[in-house]
Amino acid sequence: MDAGRVLISAEEIDQKLETMGAQITEDYEGKDLLMVGVLKGAFIVMADLARHVHLPVEFDFMAVSSYGAATKTSGVVRIIKDLDQEIAGKHVLIVEDIIDSGLTLNYLLKSLRVRRPASLEVAALLLKEGVQRVEIETKYVGFPIGPEFVVGYGLDFVGKYRNLPYIGVLEEHEAARIASEWS
Repeated sequence: MDAGRVLISAEEIDQKLETMGAQITEDYEGKDLLMVGVLKGAFIVMADLARHVHLPVEFDFMAVSSYGAATKTSGVVRIIKDLDQEIAGKHVLIVEDIIDSGLTLNYLLKSLRVRRPASLEVAALLLKEGVQRVEIETKYVGFPIGPEFVVGYGLDFVGKYRNLPYIGVLEEHEAARIASEWS
């Protein structure tokens, strides 16, 4: 299985997550940290990032949808799975695989702020530059990337490629082939 050109190698991802984990460990020392993964894409990022956070950590997940079978966000956000626990008074770190338009994450942040967490921050492996429709303050960013459609390391195209150990650019011809099979 090949996604085209490798944009970020598995080794580069691991090194960056180690650096991010060390900073999170330092920033949350002595605090109760709840890491919230945004499903499905962030599950791999969150698992590997958490292994580099040297503190007791709680985990929860939310699932939201804004893409469907497209390579660009629809702008319509739906919460498919909410948190299993209350977050009032907790230090919450949302873990994302990628921040694209910012619309989904903005909606999620507004939804969580009203629940009165002690703090609410964002960690993202990837930040697409120049495509944000909403500016999102992201405390921990792995890699800024361009507007390419990327897959791997949790990121998918119609459910495929999440298991790649690297971030690859999905070529248009491959995306068209998969999309035609999916329809």
